[in-house]
Amino acid sequence: MRRRQFLAALAGMPFASTLRAAERRGPDVVFVPTPNDVVAKMLELATVTPDDLVYDLGCGDGRIVIAAAQRYGARGVGIDIDPHRVAEARANVRKAGVRDKVRIVEGDLFEADIADATVITLYLLTRLNERLKPKLLRELKPGTRVVSHAFDMGDWEPERKVFVGGSAVYLWRVPARA
Repeated sequence: MRRRQFLAALAGMPFASTLRAAERRGPDVVFVPTPNDVVAKMLELATVTPDDLVYDLGCGDGRIVIAAAQRYGARGVGIDIDPHRVAEARANVRKAGVRDKVRIVEGDLFEADIADATVITLYLLTRLNERLKPKLLRELKPGTRVVSHAFDMGDWEPERKVFVGGSAVYLWRVPARA
């Protein structure tokens, strides 16, 4: 009986909503905020300017894209799959007064359209960075900077690796296509 009720309710839902609900998955990592000194180093290493569009994949509380807007005048897009983090990040964007420069999107970073980014920031695990690498190389323009806190990209050698306290910060540039 419950199955029939569930299917009947499902039949009344718009198809797109049904798909989104069925496909929704949880975060791949536990949220741990990037320390502010590491945020500063990430943006410095990426040589962020007012002409940049910084995407933070797995943006958490939004601090990286907010800092990019406040310190460098860059535009930013934060993407996170966790609705609680998205709400927190959007509130932080409002509090920081950068709503004209920063947009927070609830979504899956592996499915997001990132083609217009000039800088990508990450604080994921190495295995997730490696899973994301083909998407980065396929969708981003040559020269796009990719910066990661703490975790590398496996066999993709970074252009630079620096340390802030005990944390590694990595920089890569998307190469020209063959």
